[in-house]
Amino acid sequence: MAKQLTAQGTDEEATTDSALPSPRRGSGSERRCGWCRRVLPSQGSVGRPRQYCGQACRQRAYEQRTATAKAGLSGDVVLVTRAELDGLQDRLYQLRCALEDVQTLLSERPTKAELERTLADLVHSTGRLDKLWVSERAG
Repeated sequence: MAKQLTAQGTDEEATTDSALPSPRRGSGSERRCGWCRRVLPSQGSVGRPRQYCGQACRQRAYEQRTATAKAGLSGDVVLVTRAELDGLQDRLYQLRCALEDVQTLLSERPTKAELERTLADLVHSTGRLDKLWVSERAG
């Protein structure tokens, strides 16, 4: 079973049409493929910027746009399986708990060791979430 999500992360249908996902989403100024999210090679200043790393990704993106249009869905709708959604919610819960631990600790008089441990937990939780944006899609 797939869950329908908009770019805002809600379960309702989006009302705006948008083109492709931004190739710049992710870390810094790297351009990424609009389909698989691989880093695109840097290119000169002449010509239109590449959106895909190759013809296969361009074709898959076209097929995805066509399928969502036939289903009457807007371009910013994302379909995920229940397992993927549950995994994302678990990771967000871990991050929320880590942030609450830091807030609680800051309201007290923490030792350096307590502060280091709590901040390390926060960094670990954030790092796992960051991997969601840079991983490639399964072919």
